[in-house]
Amino acid sequence: MSVDAYGTATSAVPENAATGFDEYVVSRASDLVRTAFFLTGDRQTAEDLVQTALAKVWPRWRQISECGEPHAYVRRVMTTTYLAWWRRRWNGERPVDALPEPEPLVDRRSADRLDLLRALAQLPRGQRAAVVLRHVEDLSEARTAEIMGCSVGTVKSQCSRGLAALRRNPLLAEDGDLR
Repeated sequence: MSVDAYGTATSAVPENAATGFDEYVVSRASDLVRTAFFLTGDRQTAEDLVQTALAKVWPRWRQISECGEPHAYVRRVMTTTYLAWWRRRWNGERPVDALPEPEPLVDRRSADRLDLLRALAQLPRGQRAAVVLRHVEDLSEARTAEIMGCSVGTVKSQCSRGLAALRRNPLLAEDGDLR
């Protein structure tokens, strides 16, 4: 926000940029939340991550949308934000042994998805981000490296280590699909 000559608050981003931003959010929100969910393993944290990423790109939306690949840029901001969140201290939530309400019964497919999310949660952040971007988002090694801000070799090693850890994980042992 800025103030004009008459003391009236004005938006730093022109109104016509907001239209494009709103359209982008409506069309890509589910994709962003899905990727963020695989990164964080928690729906609320995923929504926070998407909101944080969108708040970061909003002031420069006009330049971002003119680059031709706004989704790639937003996904990169979201991934780098996720990777940087380890520095953030959060003391607002405390884990407890017993959940306040029991988990509902789920079918086998849902149970497999939950097992995968739990196994992904056990990976270090870099490995998790590399596996999610390469195998959930189906991005190339070069594109994943660009988003993570590292070399292709780092992406290859992070994916290799992450997939090896997932193969050894007892939650996924019965399936054996991660070869």
